Amino acid sequence: MFFKTLIVLSFILILLVYFFDKKFSGSDLVEIGPVPAFELIDQNNKKISDKDYLGKVYVVEFFFATCPTICPKMNQSMLQLQEEFYGNPNFGLASITIDPEHDTSAVLKEHANQLGVKHYNWHFLTGDKKYIYGLANKGFNLYAGENNKAAGGFEHSGLFALVDKDGKIRCRKDGQGNPILYYDGLDAKGVEAIKEDIKKLLEE
Repeated sequence: MFFKTLIVLSFILILLVYFFDKKFSGSDLVEIGPVPAFELIDQNNKKISDKDYLGKVYVVEFFFATCPTICPKMNQSMLQLQEEFYGNPNFGLASITIDPEHDTSAVLKEHANQLGVKHYNWHFLTGDKKYIYGLANKGFNLYAGENNKAAGGFEHSGLFALVDKDGKIRCRKDGQGNPILYYDGLDAKGVEAIKEDIKKLLEE
């Protein structure tokens, strides 16, 4: 009887340790590194920096308002994230233009209105072109470049960066256990994956 009781108690202890560890050790998402520091101007002509996002889980994309190719799909994916987490003060979105000479605050405000942007933590950001390209290519390691042969005159990545409350870029692992680094903003599976992982980070 004593040994049966001891086994039962040991099993309960193992379960308690497992659930305690799962609850308090954070999610299984990989930390890629710190988000690059930035300061840009949003659609309301307000300075916004990475510091304004501290304490929030947020998603970053690079786009431009007149993009005729992948940007509309990326924006629709961001709208899905807005709908999923609308009203949550600990969630945010950042859409950074790679055509700042055209995409002024006024242009971005009109663009946001046309999209149906409602989340007060969704900032459409513009600034100096060289600064933004450095932020994209060196800071986030998400490609952006000018190309007069490309539709719209620019090329850029369709990937989304996911940032946690502490300003760290995070991601899940693929089937082989390798970090995916970024999420595909053009693919429904990529959008569902980032939704799931945003929820994990919001609970940390």
